[in-house]
Amino acid sequence: MGSHLSKQLERRKAISTEKKALTDLENSCGCEFPGCDYMPSDRKNWMAGVGPEKLHINKIVWPGTHDSATNKIGIRFVSRPFAQCQSLSIYNQLVAGTRVLDIRVQEDRRVCHGILKTYSVDLVLADLKRFLSETEYEIVILEIRTEFGHEDPPEFDKYLVEQLGEHLIHQDDHVFDKTVAELLPKRVICVWKPRKSPQPKHGDPLWSAGYLKDNWIDTDLPSTKFESNVKHLSQQQPAASRKFFYRVENTVTPQPDNPIMCVKPVTKRIHCYAKVFIIECVKRGCADKLQIFSTDFIDKEFVDACVGLTFARAEGKA
Repeated sequence: MGSHLSKQLERRKAISTEKKALTDLENSCGCEFPGCDYMPSDRKNWMAGVGPEKLHINKIVWPGTHDSATNKIGIRFVSRPFAQCQSLSIYNQLVAGTRVLDIRVQEDRRVCHGILKTYSVDLVLADLKRFLSETEYEIVILEIRTEFGHEDPPEFDKYLVEQLGEHLIHQDDHVFDKTVAELLPKRVICVWKPRKSPQPKHGDPLWSAGYLKDNWIDTDLPSTKFESNVKHLSQQQPAASRKFFYRVENTVTPQPDNPIMCVKPVTKRIHCYAKVFIIECVKRGCADKLQIFSTDFIDKEFVDACVGLTFARAEGKA
């Protein structure tokens, strides 16, 4: 009992120290980065606002959500706080400016997070198609993977093509060098990551797992995650020369050895430091490598930071 209590006190001290480290960094780093003064007039149509003709796919800083379809996962007030990473529906995330969705499914095509499940992926695609019908120039990256510990849904690749066929941008390395305008009217890059089923091939309507990469760090320590994100990002090639998407996740994750197991109070430790991350990337010379930037509980400040840097790139100022 005594050793357990001692360990918990050490964990709390470590978390407190790391939170202070990020606060100190925020106070010392300033508040400016290329595009920080740009505010999209309409987040629902922010790519249209930046300019489809001058907005290259490999110049976009894509605002993304982590575990996107968990707004109604599990049982409210019972199991949901342990798995919910977003409070908005897929449609409302897209309207708010999200352009990368992270969807995990199980064998019956229901969205899940670990052992907890929620609505069918049909609802995800319905929300996406509704958004596409209401906009003209917005490109969305849809990542769908079979959740760890689950089996692939049968013939899921065929299902995705049936549902999204007219909108799908086919797997092709040349896409990265094109502008949004050059890809229209196609609007969705769908990355399908099965566990056992065959991967999509070059030229297919769907994209294979290797086209969306990240370095996931499973920790609840905010400064550790922040610095690890910078380190892994700095080891990448510039986004303009890559032929895959690289994601940085501005999140921390509840750990089993810590008494706080709900997602929101834990991920809050790093959530407000998205702008600080961009500023530090500029200072450390790796801002040109930032591409997909994802978060829990996405908000307008996060979206605006991504869109601002995207605008600066499109204008040749970053």
